Parts: sequence; C-alpha cells; structure tokens
Amino acid sequence: MKNITDYREKHVLVLGLAKSGYETAKLLHRLGAVVTVNDGKDLTDNQDARELKEMGVTVIDKEHPLTLLDTHELIVKNPGIPYHVPLLKEAVSRNIPVITEVELAYQINEGTTIAITGTNGKTTVTSLIGDMFSHSPETGLLSGNIGVVASKVAQTAGPMDTMITELSSFQLMGIRQYKPHIAVITNIYSAHLDYHGTQDDYVQAKMTIFKNQTAEDYLVFNDAQRHLLQDFPVHSQVSYFSPDHETNGAYIIDDHIYFQGEVICSVGQVVLPGKHNLENILASIAVCKLSGITNEAIIATLTTFEGIKHRTQYVATIDGVKYYNDSKATNTLATTFALDAFKARVHWLCGGLDRGNGFEDLDHHVGNVERMYIFGETTPKLIAFAQQHAIPYEVCEDVKDAAAKTAHFTQPGQVVLLSPACASWDQYPTYEVRGDEFIQQVKKMG
Repeated sequence: MKNITDYREKHVLVLGLAKSGYETAKLLHRLGAVVTVNDGKDLTDNQDARELKEMGVTVIDKEHPLTLLDTHELIVKNPGIPYHVPLLKEAVSRNIPVITEVELAYQINEGTTIAITGTNGKTTVTSLIGDMFSHSPETGLLSGNIGVVASKVAQTAGPMDTMITELSSFQLMGIRQYKPHIAVITNIYSAHLDYHGTQDDYVQAKMTIFKNQTAEDYLVFNDAQRHLLQDFPVHSQVSYFSPDHETNGAYIIDDHIYFQGEVICSVGQVVLPGKHNLENILASIAVCKLSGITNEAIIATLTTFEGIKHRTQYVATIDGVKYYNDSKATNTLATTFALDAFKARVHWLCGGLDRGNGFEDLDHHVGNVERMYIFGETTPKLIAFAQQHAIPYEVCEDVKDAAAKTAHFTQPGQVVLLSPACASWDQYPTYEVRGDEFIQQVKKMG
C-alpha cells in the first residue's frame, strides 16, 4: 500500500455506509483524514457504524443535511447513490469533488491494475482472469463490483501483485486519475437507464474506464462493437476479440481459439456452457496473454471452470429435471443468453423490478419455453408477453413460490431456469439474495 499524504487533515464526507462506505471510512481515517459518514438509514443498531465511531469517525444518520457541505472538501459516495439527489446536486454546484472508492483504491495500489466493465459478462470475465492467474506464478487479487471492496484489497497489494477489478458504470462515474494498465469492455447494450437517464450517458460512463490510459496501456474491446469507439479518444493499444473472425487479439477460427495467430486450444476443450461465454473467454485470454500468463495456465482454467454462482449456475437434478440459477440476469440481454443455452424445454422463472422497459428483446428466444412463472412488479408486462407468445404461465408471489410451483408441471429431461430479466430490488435487496432463495427452495424439493 502506498502511504499517500493527499488526505491528511482533509475533511472528507463518505456518503452511504454499506460495505464500501465502511471500508472507505476506515481507509481514509488510516490516511489521516477527518472523516464523516452520512447515511439516510437509522444506524443506531449498526455494528459497522459503532466501530467507526469508536475509531473517531463522525456518523450522521437518518437524513442528509446540506450543512455537511459547509465543512467538507471531498465526497466519496456509494456507487448506487445517483447524482441527482439534493446533497450531490448541491455539492456539484459548489464544485466539491465527488468520487467513488475505486479511485482511492487506485491511488494506494502498489501493483498493476486490470479493470473490467460491460453490460453483461463482466463478472464472468473477472472470475476467469482471476482463475487463470491462480494457475500461474502471478498473484491476481479480485476486487470491486464482484463483491470485494477494492479499497480494502488495495491495502494488501504489493508491487508484484495485480488487482483484477470489476467496475460498474456507477463506480466509473466517480473516477478522476484511475488508469488501469489493461481495461476491458465486454459489451455495451441498453441498461441502467433509470440511473443514467439516457443511453448516451450510460455509454459515456462505461468509456471512462480508458480515458486516462496512455500508449503503454491496453484496451480489450468487443470487435462487434468497435464502432462505439469512434466518438471517443483512445490513447491505448486496442486488442479486439471476436468469436466469428480473425482480429488483432483473441478470436475463433475452425473451432480453435487463437491469440494473435497463436493457437491456444480447441473450443471443444472449454467446459463453460453457452455461446455467449465464448466472448467472455476470448476477452479473458486477451488480458492474460497481455499480462504474460502462460497457455498452460489459461488451458487449466478453460478445461475446469464451469461458471460462477448466480450466472447460469447448475443447482441440482430432481426427478430428471435440471435446475439452474441465473439470478444475475437483471436485464433482457442476459436472459436471452440463458434461454439460448438450452435445447431442452425450459420452465422459466422471471420478473422483478419494473424499470419501464419492455420485453420485446426476448421475442425470438422463447421458442423452447414450456411455461413461465411470473413474479414481482413486472408481472402485468410479463403476463402480456406470455399471452402474446401463447406460453402457459403461473402468477407467483416470489421466487420461492415460483420454484415450488414448477414441481407440478415439469417432466424428466426438462430444465427449470431462474433468469429474471429484471433487477431484484422490488422484493429482494440483491440478486444474490434472490438466487439464494431459489437454491434453498430447490434443495427443499430434492
């Protein structure tokens, strides 16, 4: 960890506690800052808040008083808090800098930084890269949106270590100096418009991942979307990946995976299911080859890595029916990938937070859907979708109820798939909690 002095005696407001706010406050206190944590929730019984107070951190809860801006020089905000809340709007009008904690992580990180973002696939790519590093002598430290707070991991990183960080568009909006040696954008589609307002603003947020890169750095980018780079200055070396044709990076030809003309392995050796995962694999290979990871380490991952929790995760087989948890599918594109991954008849569990979008993107991907099990705010829209496609459906209270009802309709050889195509926040705090409830119910049925 770099013992920087930038924050010594600086009055910093940490907006939002949660995991990232807690770790940020501790780090800033360690760096000598005068720290205040502000959260709209009642933190009376919060253990993290109590610990911070014992350290000398000021904690203000239940409201967001604008008077906080009179005494603070910098705000480090929770990524999920939108910029249009009154406190942040006023801070921007006063020219008070607003960052997210990944900026702090970068400033103290002694090692190399690899950063991954994208609408879909970023968690899988992050995990694949981490697994490939684990089969090599190199040390890769997973962090960021994958569930491990980056500023906490950065405190343990040494000069020879590599931080492999998954970044959301929310986190990227709060960077200033952040400069990964290798940046990855898996793909960019329509998402999070309730937060960003427009697709252009969403794309702009994603593209900030490479804004500070120089000619010594690399950008790994989806060749099918290279046109998106036309409106942005790119100073780094771009390595494209494609499952369809040769590029200057990673690609597939004649069922073999290549990087810059070198054969890595055959597609048949890959155990991770789904055509969409081939793009994730190619992006990961490009990163690891640029990082000096050997083919042997890469192949060790490709021949053993079966996926990660909540991403088309195999749960169990009960009476000849296979159950899969794809709770991470919080948008329609992710669900198209999941539905397309199966040739068997699918009992599809879907629904959740209504963000105002429709489901027409799924029109050509439901040919193998046997029955729909619908829950959450989007129930009326999904009922209309089911009726439009003449798919039988069940209206359910929640994921637990939906999973239980599948037992009445499934046949051996069929698949039960939780792939909601919606965020979880109408009924569940996170997609992980939603997926765990599905897993628990399936295990009870077994």
